[in-house]
Amino acid sequence: MSTLEGKVALITGGARGQGRSHAIALARAGADVIVIDICADLASVPYPLASEADLKDTAGEVQATGRRCVTKIADVRDGAAMVAAVGDAVAELGRLDIVVANAGVISWEPIDCAPRQVFDDTIAVNLTGVWNTFEATVPHILAHGDGGSIVVTGSNNSRSAKMLDFSTAARAYAASKHGVIGLMRSYALQLSPLGIRVNAVEPISVDTVMLNNDAAQRVIEQGVPSQYDLLNLMDVSRLEPEDVSAVVEFLVSDRARYITGIEFPIDAGFGVR
Repeated sequence: MSTLEGKVALITGGARGQGRSHAIALARAGADVIVIDICADLASVPYPLASEADLKDTAGEVQATGRRCVTKIADVRDGAAMVAAVGDAVAELGRLDIVVANAGVISWEPIDCAPRQVFDDTIAVNLTGVWNTFEATVPHILAHGDGGSIVVTGSNNSRSAKMLDFSTAARAYAASKHGVIGLMRSYALQLSPLGIRVNAVEPISVDTVMLNNDAAQRVIEQGVPSQYDLLNLMDVSRLEPEDVSAVVEFLVSDRARYITGIEFPIDAGFGVR
């Protein structure tokens, strides 16, 4: 039996990686899906971001489940663009019940951009982008009066600053993911009495392009912190995107109807260190 039948879910950064996995999982659970992605690269990010072809492929995989899919190209850093994209998509599908604020980047290493640009872009996507997503979507969830659920993508770096180096990129990423938890808690306090639950998932490394690129590999090979500190308790170094999607699907479903304001680590025991 579909657990999300009749609901509409929106995922940012949904053209590939974790976002694509979430879109497919929620569609299989019965939801129609809105997928938003920038579909363009950033100079401060040393790996290719998703493309329009990736976005089209995600839509095809969602539609293959029998659910509707609306795609929009928009930059989460641009509040006005997000308001417009969300408004158009919701008008097409009729309502909005679920939001997964997933879009995120990491710079990994010193590149041509100045450190300030790396910091600003990381905060703008990973933190301001989440705020823009809340502001663009919450009015549409409130409009139908049936409540809803929002999940933000944090990280093991939402609880810790254990990174593989000590660059501006690492500090910016840790700061952004700590900040996301502050937003989650604040919106949970505001929205839970109105029927909208707000939670966070905090995965360790996930097997996506964000990790599978040359810049990341060079940083990993440096191994600056103690290797002990970077070990998970369970015998896995990287999650599959579907491991995170399973938790997202649970949190947005009625099975989690009394869960709000929590950080949900998916970290194979990393946080025990």
